[in-house]
Amino acid sequence: MGAGTSPADPAPAGRAAAEPSAAGPGGGSAGRGDGDSAERAADDSASASAEQGGAARGRTRSRRFPRFTRDTARPEGGGRAASGDAPAPARQWPLLTVLCAAGLGLLIVALDPFAEAFRIGTILIGCALITGAVLRWAVPSVGMLAVRSRFTDLVTYGLMGTLIVLLALVAQPRPWLDVPILEDAVRFTIR
Repeated sequence: MGAGTSPADPAPAGRAAAEPSAAGPGGGSAGRGDGDSAERAADDSASASAEQGGAARGRTRSRRFPRFTRDTARPEGGGRAASGDAPAPARQWPLLTVLCAAGLGLLIVALDPFAEAFRIGTILIGCALITGAVLRWAVPSVGMLAVRSRFTDLVTYGLMGTLIVLLALVAQPRPWLDVPILEDAVRFTIR
């Protein structure tokens, strides 16, 4: 044993042949010229003592979550959307598609260049989120568009996009979608 080693550490390949084997001096497998079996025996005894030492010190694997998280796992499908040698924008094309569509919708709402710009821009923002849900479902690796599990992303993007589109369609004045239940609910709660 040298400085900084413990009995639980497996012996390096050079030292295993120099140390006497468990079969005794001059006998056993090392005496037959079978150096590989002597190394295997030394590794087996070192791993057995490591298992016994780990269990004695309370280092058994627990099924509980660790108290402090040291690392996070990448979401399912969170790999690159293009090969690693492609430029960064090409590797993140799904996220850029959703962000550009939502940004265009925000720009239309902010600038208000034509009549019904608010409704058109808001529908574009909702459609961008629905597009994100479709991309998350159809494309195996979407890069940074993957935030949570695939199912959670699908539900979140799809539900939020659908709600935004529906709210844009029923916005006053002169809604494009007339829902009589909503009119009754508003009349009942306000009047």
